[in-house]
Amino acid sequence: AEGAAELVEELSALGAEVRVEACDAADREALAALLASVPVEHPLTAVVHTAGVLDDGVISALSPERLETVFRPKVDAAWNLHELTRDLDLAAFVLYSSAAGVFGTPGQGNYAAANAFLDGLAQLRKDTGQPAVSLAWGLWAEATGMTAHLDDADIERGRRGGMLGLPNTEGLALFDAALHSGEAVLMPAELDFAELRSQAGTGGVQAILHGLVRPARRAARAAVPTGQTLAQRLAGRPEQERAQMLLDLVRVQVAAVLGVANPATVDTARAFKDSGFDSLTAVEFRNRLTEATGVRLPATLVFDYPTPTALVQLLQEQLVVHEAPAAGLSVLEELDRLERAIAAPSADRDVQAQVAQRLLALSTRWEGLHGLQAGEDAGPDLDAVTDDEMFALLDSELGLS
Repeated sequence: AEGAAELVEELSALGAEVRVEACDAADREALAALLASVPVEHPLTAVVHTAGVLDDGVISALSPERLETVFRPKVDAAWNLHELTRDLDLAAFVLYSSAAGVFGTPGQGNYAAANAFLDGLAQLRKDTGQPAVSLAWGLWAEATGMTAHLDDADIERGRRGGMLGLPNTEGLALFDAALHSGEAVLMPAELDFAELRSQAGTGGVQAILHGLVRPARRAARAAVPTGQTLAQRLAGRPEQERAQMLLDLVRVQVAAVLGVANPATVDTARAFKDSGFDSLTAVEFRNRLTEATGVRLPATLVFDYPTPTALVQLLQEQLVVHEAPAAGLSVLEELDRLERAIAAPSADRDVQAQVAQRLLALSTRWEGLHGLQAGEDAGPDLDAVTDDEMFALLDSELGLS
């Protein structure tokens, strides 16, 4: 590996005897032979497992082969090390895990699962009286073999998720502290609390971080006027103006995902894939646009509608702008008539399925068009519910109380 020769030279100058071996730790027989070669007069006293391989992709793209690529150096190698050293008097057993296993990083389902296994293995060893600590590292500031491929857009996406680069000096200090912590799993990472507090203001912070950054209370958010929905802002405007508003919105979201400073420079006729979109940025873009429009959009959005212009046409179709209802027309009256109609028995299961699907679509569209009005109750504030109250609620729901 790069820098290995210099490391050997530095350690030798400090008085250490250094031996570098090439071994696939996922190969149990090869690893057993390597461990057997450790001299009795200098027995093995510590294991530090740092291996890892990336093969990122959304869940639907993860094949057995891509799982194997990521699991082999993490899961197989770590388990071999655990079993083959369990009878040795080790002072330390350190596993390099990742924050991906803690947060569930988008596009890294295989990598997240592999690292979650390492965290579980460390806990297992602790529970059986063996030394272990799994370090779920966040992003390092200095690019390494696994992060050298990240570009500015990838780093910006991580920053939007509240993760900053960890300087080497701080990372090494955290490594030393972890060895003496007594904990089975730790997450050494540089978090951007300003960004996380900003996300908490809109309820977007991950639940696992609620102990560090409190989310806004749901009732309090409902009491704050949120302004008009997108559909309401489009109502009454000429079709050309509506299209321009939607195009501006798409440009803003494209710029945010790709890290473009000026949204006006986004080429509306250029294909998303030619602009730098991949499966990860496509999913993030879909999520951001869904939140901004209230329209439920497919994960394959940028592939089905390859340019901003094509996407605007879809949004125009989905955001049906309802003008003021005609005199005498009442939504509630129509619902009463609908309720009477669906109360009649129907033996045709296909019709039943179609009705259920359309009712769900109408409900989704209604929520997107109107949402909660200011001051309305958004439902119970789960963050304020105690564990005992939650269990009592579940018991009542299941008829166990």
